Amino acid sequence: MRRRGIGIQGLKQKQNARSQYRQFGEQMASERIATMEDQMEKFRKVLEDFAFNHKANIKGDPIFRKQFHEMCASIGVDPLASNKGMWSELLGFGDFYYELGVQAVEACMAHRPVNGGLMEINELVEQVNKRRGKKVQAVSKDDVAQAIKKLNKLGSGFQMIQVGNKTIVQSVPGELNRDHNQILSHAESQGGWLRSKDVEEKLGYSEDRVQQALQALLNEGQAWVDDGHADGKRRFWFPYLFNT
Repeated sequence: MRRRGIGIQGLKQKQNARSQYRQFGEQMASERIATMEDQMEKFRKVLEDFAFNHKANIKGDPIFRKQFHEMCASIGVDPLASNKGMWSELLGFGDFYYELGVQAVEACMAHRPVNGGLMEINELVEQVNKRRGKKVQAVSKDDVAQAIKKLNKLGSGFQMIQVGNKTIVQSVPGELNRDHNQILSHAESQGGWLRSKDVEEKLGYSEDRVQQALQALLNEGQAWVDDGHADGKRRFWFPYLFNT
């Protein structure tokens, strides 16, 4: 016996059912979004009250300030996003990080002839605090990192890169390529120095490849040559990777 098709009416019923399911799904999604937005707004209000009540601690304690930034980031609030908003007026963040950014730039510029525009972040924090003097609150590594991030968003060429276990602040335009990063990571693991032959053996690079990468770092002032060892083998030193 031949089976009959579902017919036009059946097709319409199926289409109507799909349409209703889709509308129901969209309504549910819209309600969820509205609920989440309402919750986030409540969180922001609580955060504003917290900031008001703990203003002195946030401005005066670097550790407390770091924890406050982490709290803000967890709900999508950027206290540094505007120099004219509530956060700037309440906490003075705009002026604080602007001043800190200027001091970081000055410190990097002063040491560029020595390190080629690469500086370990703890060294930068030390230099910034020297510039600020002893009469004001010392800034932390997180404070300087926040200032560098703001400088990077302004297209200043400043950025932070990870080399082994060290965080390096780069204050010159340009990108370090993979060979540069691998060589610097190897130097970092040895306290800030290496020999080209060691790199060839460790990374499996050809002699020409290693020499090209090292020469590029030398040209930028980001490496030093040491020919004074008794074994007669040239060593390359990277001042921003010294163990301190």
